[in-house]
Amino acid sequence: MKVDLFDFDLPRERIATHPARPRDAARLLHVRQEAFADRTMRDLPDLLRAGDLLVVNDTKVIAARLEGKRGAAGIEVTLHKRLGPGRWAAFARPAKRLKPDDRIEFAAADGSAGLAAIVEAKQDGGEVALDFGCDDATLLAALERIGAMPLPPYIPRAAPDPADRADYQTLFAREPGAVAAPTAGLHFTDALLAALDANGIVRISVTLHVGAGTFLPVKVEDTRDHRMHAEFGRVTKEAADAINTTHARGGRVVAIGTTSLRLIESAARDDGIVRPFAGETDIFITPGYRFGAVDLLLTNFHLPRSTLFMLVCAFAGTERMKAAYAHAIETGYRFYSYGDGCLLERAPS
Repeated sequence: MKVDLFDFDLPRERIATHPARPRDAARLLHVRQEAFADRTMRDLPDLLRAGDLLVVNDTKVIAARLEGKRGAAGIEVTLHKRLGPGRWAAFARPAKRLKPDDRIEFAAADGSAGLAAIVEAKQDGGEVALDFGCDDATLLAALERIGAMPLPPYIPRAAPDPADRADYQTLFAREPGAVAAPTAGLHFTDALLAALDANGIVRISVTLHVGAGTFLPVKVEDTRDHRMHAEFGRVTKEAADAINTTHARGGRVVAIGTTSLRLIESAARDDGIVRPFAGETDIFITPGYRFGAVDLLLTNFHLPRSTLFMLVCAFAGTERMKAAYAHAIETGYRFYSYGDGCLLERAPS
């Protein structure tokens, strides 16, 4: 399938650089089989029904962006995948002069103890393997002190914005390990959750540690040649049972974000039954994929030619999603991580 099929023009002014305040004031485009409806996130409880199950991603974004030095040379590092205790794969800039056994020092702005890492290995594309020489708890604590939130490249910041520490974290965040937010979850507030509860809509958590690979462009011409990044995920027995019970009772499973959807589908059998799962997934969903476990998808608006736009086209239909995005652009919806949302009904298989 040609990647060009998933291209569209997006005016720069449609890219959100800050979230809606309050979060549930964001707009919501309801993409139904027969028409589009312009809503807000606060309408979500009325668009669902009692017995539906929300599946949210409880991953927590870590402060994965670091400014360091190798000798006198400045190095910017963004961690993107845990390799083991105190060891991470990272993107480094500039990486050209880095070599194995180099030491990178990361100083703390407040004068407290900093952090250091040894370059274990180097790959093409500016990727390095780093060993921080400490356990995970020590590393995470240090990152909280000296790291910055790893905002996506389309959200420019002349200097770190302290508000991003809270803005780029969902209400559900519990399990540290992501280097990108599961952005559909950013729209939820305590008031919205209370309204969902009152309408008999239940929820369960799964964990998918979102990697920086989610922002990598698709550089090939055909989707068959694209190599999907792998991310670690976990579906507990409790979550799997809740999904299966919901379907057995005639309820609908609503994935909050593409991360939740990809994980659920990774854990699903061909007959739609979801099993407990713990491991890496590199599932790549494109039109023609047969969905087994998810009935509705709440998600943000995604980049052209991206694997995530391909996924929503697979879920709701390519022509329908192109029309939905054209409507969103024309009517002023805000795109990407800090932007508005859309609620998608699954196209008939």
